[in-house]
Amino acid sequence: MVELKRFLHVGCGLKRRHETTRAFASDGWEEVRFDIDPAVGPDIVGSMVNMEMVSSGSMDAIFSSHNIEHQYFHEVPVALAECRRVLKPDGFLILTCPDLQGIAALVAKGKLMEPYAVSPAGPISAIDVLYGHRPSLALGNHFMAHRCGFTRDSLAHLLQQAGFQAVAGIARGHPFYDLWMVASNVPLLGPELRVLANAHFPEQR
Repeated sequence: MVELKRFLHVGCGLKRRHETTRAFASDGWEEVRFDIDPAVGPDIVGSMVNMEMVSSGSMDAIFSSHNIEHQYFHEVPVALAECRRVLKPDGFLILTCPDLQGIAALVAKGKLMEPYAVSPAGPISAIDVLYGHRPSLALGNHFMAHRCGFTRDSLAHLLQQAGFQAVAGIARGHPFYDLWMVASNVPLLGPELRVLANAHFPEQR
């Protein structure tokens, strides 16, 4: 019997494995759900900046979607260090977050409040990406506030500073305005890194 690989789904919310990436949704992976909000029923309750409940070197991979922007900027290196700690020596991180370069272009066009997309949570405007989803904040979910932000190059630099040996990413434009980054604990050649990224990144239109 083939042993399943394990990935930590950081900031899972209500999402499950089939809502992460194509590779993680396949039969070869086992999901461990991790979230700061006990109401979403995670396997582990905790913060991205302190994942002490997760053993060091215990995860083959991490998937973190739209969590890093909820940390204060000085906490980002701490969160990335925690990611590296829980990963196996050959593990990798798939990280997504808003693309401030794309959002800034909307703001520069005077479209701060104008919805540019509709999510399951409702219309999304540039102001929601800059500061946090307004309806969620109005309900008292203050952990949903956005406390920092990134461009592709700035986030790649932070991942490299954290000690990841191979980093690549894409910035998707309208209507997503998000970044998708892959960061590996081991050096990977360009073709190897592209294969890994293609297994997890959304298909480009």
